[in-house]
Amino acid sequence: MSDHPLTRRLSVAINARPGELLPALAGFGLFFCLFSGYFMLRPIREAMGIQGGVENLQWLFTATFLVMLVAVPTFAWLNSRVPRIHFIDWVYGFFCLNLLAFAALFAAHSDSVWMARAFYVWISVYNLFVVSVAWSLMADVFDSPQARRLFAFIAAGASVGGLVGPALAALLVGALGQAGLALLSALLLGAALLLKHYLMAWRERGGAGRPGAQAAESPRRPVAGNPFSGMLRVIRSRYLLGVSGFVILLATVSTFLYFEQARLVAELFPDRHEQVRVFGLIDFVVQAGALLAQVFVTGRVAQRFGMRALLTLVPALLCVGFVGLALAPTFAMLAGLMIVRRIGEYAFVRPGREMLFAPLDAQSKYKAKNFIDTVVYRGGDAISGWAKSLLDLLGQGAVLVALVGAVCAALWGALGWYLGERADRDAPGPLRQRPAGRM
Repeated sequence: MSDHPLTRRLSVAINARPGELLPALAGFGLFFCLFSGYFMLRPIREAMGIQGGVENLQWLFTATFLVMLVAVPTFAWLNSRVPRIHFIDWVYGFFCLNLLAFAALFAAHSDSVWMARAFYVWISVYNLFVVSVAWSLMADVFDSPQARRLFAFIAAGASVGGLVGPALAALLVGALGQAGLALLSALLLGAALLLKHYLMAWRERGGAGRPGAQAAESPRRPVAGNPFSGMLRVIRSRYLLGVSGFVILLATVSTFLYFEQARLVAELFPDRHEQVRVFGLIDFVVQAGALLAQVFVTGRVAQRFGMRALLTLVPALLCVGFVGLALAPTFAMLAGLMIVRRIGEYAFVRPGREMLFAPLDAQSKYKAKNFIDTVVYRGGDAISGWAKSLLDLLGQGAVLVALVGAVCAALWGALGWYLGERADRDAPGPLRQRPAGRM
């Protein structure tokens, strides 16, 4: 297959070297399945969040954070007892059962406010967990040079899934209903699991080019540590604390924009079907823009300007955008800023953030990373949600929120510059040689 002209052209297009094309396509397909399933359900989640009251969104964010505090040590405990090669089987299998349970609830209690709140919290937990462990898998399967070349293409699978998911929802919701969409999402999660098995098998065959690391950290053994070792690893590492600060500022900027979007959509589009349509349209534009950027821009930016560009470009744009929102606090301005933020996160920030973990050890990739992606991220959501409510009480409306958002975006960009500069200076070898706790 590798000698076929089409295969060679495709390998060149995605910057894959010999033997890497099929694993890169498998990674692309895995994220396609995850995000198709999630984005079929996302517009339902957004409408359910409004159904419970926009003024109560901070409570939903807090509830999500509290659920994370229970879930993360539980999954870390499982990670310490189940071999890495089977860990994702347990995680995705558990969430498949959850999707089946919600399918039954949708069929029986589709108009329940408390069911809507429970689904909102659950899918917020679900999305972070399945995506976090998927990126842990990618950082485990591909080494640092491979990550820099292939992660943008692999992340494009998420954008394609984000385009297909809402389209499937629009086409099938009349025939399948919300319960049927949940069942279809469970099937897609199962397909992602099959692709995971292929990637782990390729890794074991030495596909990642790291035989020494594989011998030292075999995926057939559990990740060492206890349920709190991920948190402790973050606390003891300046590098991982920097990544945590980056994630908190990302969550803060995102939450401010999200709350303003929910408030304006609730005011301008009181009908639930109109709300779902607006959220679906925004999702479509975001995923289309992210896909174009991932295919044609991200890799070139990373190769020409390094990680600093991936981690600072979006915060800089948002800092300027928040100032514009303070001057013109309209829905069009907000929607544009929200779209830029999400396209930038999918196309630049997320691939760049995941590249930071590629050179690290298994505990950092699975436990510390999972702690950052879930507890730290949702903790940032919860704190910034209440901060947004406090700013609303102080008056000045969107203007004050926009100015605070501009400051947060500036700090986010400064921290992104520091992390990106360090990654550019140390890649690809030195980071792999240093224990995570001493970075």
